[in-house]
Amino acid sequence: MNSKKVNWLFLSIILFEFFIVGAILVLNLVFKVRFSLSIVENLILSEMILFLPAMIFVLASLHGRGAQGLNEMLGFHKIKISTFFMIILFTILIMPMTTVLNAISMLFVDNAVTAISEDVLNMPFPVMLFMIGIFGPFCEEFVFRGVIYKGYKNSGPVLWSIFWSALLFGLMHLNFNQAAYAIAIGIMFALLVEATGSLWSSAIAHMFFNSQEVCLMYIMNHLRPDTYNSSADYTLSNETLISVIGPYLIIAVIATSLAVCVLVWIAKNERRENMLRNIWFWRKSRGAHLVSIPLIIAIVLCLAYMSLNLVLEMLA
Repeated sequence: MNSKKVNWLFLSIILFEFFIVGAILVLNLVFKVRFSLSIVENLILSEMILFLPAMIFVLASLHGRGAQGLNEMLGFHKIKISTFFMIILFTILIMPMTTVLNAISMLFVDNAVTAISEDVLNMPFPVMLFMIGIFGPFCEEFVFRGVIYKGYKNSGPVLWSIFWSALLFGLMHLNFNQAAYAIAIGIMFALLVEATGSLWSSAIAHMFFNSQEVCLMYIMNHLRPDTYNSSADYTLSNETLISVIGPYLIIAVIATSLAVCVLVWIAKNERRENMLRNIWFWRKSRGAHLVSIPLIIAIVLCLAYMSLNLVLEMLA
């Protein structure tokens, strides 16, 4: 895989998603066919929209090399048990950063996760823990830190590969709220892959991150059953958000700095400190550019869709 194929892949994913959304709208509005998906079906469909095009592109690039070629392309390598526990610590330390970015975005847009929380809580906890905490993260890491990041890395500097793969990861969510912190998470997860040399590291971090979110949601609902009730209005005012952002920003700076220290420890533990250090050195690509027309079209489509949704929400 290279950057050209990766850019076509991302455009294919976006067009595939728009096609599915458009088909559902046509069925509902034109043919009066009620097409309503449960939260589980929605999650499966969303991840398959990502995973299936990526898998097709990967299989087309393997040239008959089979499972070994797939592992070489994506990097599902073993990591040390000590690294595993440090990955958990690393994930915990980046959580304040995501909380701050989420709060800042909420000054301008609604919280996208809260909007689906009631549907999530209506399902059994084990089902949602698997779907959101394991299935979703694996598919997304396979696509963004596996296929897309590695494809960019094969064509250009590591630093720009990290940036573009993280940007696409944020845009994939198709809303400004999640994009705000998903881009930051994408950068940190790509750095984690570089520190370990294994895609399992970002998959573990992503699974832990999402799983604790699901657990907290169910715990909060148990302690305060009306927290996620759609009939109750728990929208935070901008004044409240600003008062929260200030103290949390200090915590986030300290915690993220510690996360970087943990990242360096992980790289040393996996004997990849030179690989992590080399990220900051510019490497000339062999005539390949990471940005191409398909990528620009995909980014424009994402931003247009996100902006249109924002306008419609403001008018509603």
